[in-house]
Amino acid sequence: MGDLRSAPLPPLGAEDHVRGPQDAPLVVVYGDYECPYCAALEVRLHGLALRVAFRHFPVKGSHPRALAAACAAEAAAEQDAFWPMHDALFADQGRLEDPHLWERAAWLGLDVDRFDADRRAEACAARVRAHFLGGVRAGVPTTPTLFLDGARHPGRPGDALWERLANLAAAPRV
Repeated sequence: MGDLRSAPLPPLGAEDHVRGPQDAPLVVVYGDYECPYCAALEVRLHGLALRVAFRHFPVKGSHPRALAAACAAEAAAEQDAFWPMHDALFADQGRLEDPHLWERAAWLGLDVDRFDADRRAEACAARVRAHFLGGVRAGVPTTPTLFLDGARHPGRPGDALWERLANLAAAPRV
């Protein structure tokens, strides 16, 4: 069996969630909704003119509600509300239990019964599992892990990476 860490980053596909200017540099983030470093990263990335793809990497061993939160985001995506749910989950990481997920869904104007059925469906779990396994194959060791220009940057970004991201976001596009 080959070295799984040497596999390339899976290319963007229909199952990916991407936001930001189409012509902006792409950053792929593997994250976990219970990870405080992922939440801090999201706040900083949101302020930059970058194209960001988010992929689920729930670390169940240290974050027991991360998988349920990832499935909640995927269920919201079924109603075209992935990014609003994504932002809401990171904004209040201390409340990821079912009643809070239902409240978020209602607050976002989702059909709560459909949301709850979708988040418990195998299709939702399969999307989260596919993101996770793609991350494992690409060598994701922790959350957050960013990929920029094919290079893996695990853990909290340092000043040099933030400077590079800010410069890329500010660079003129052709």
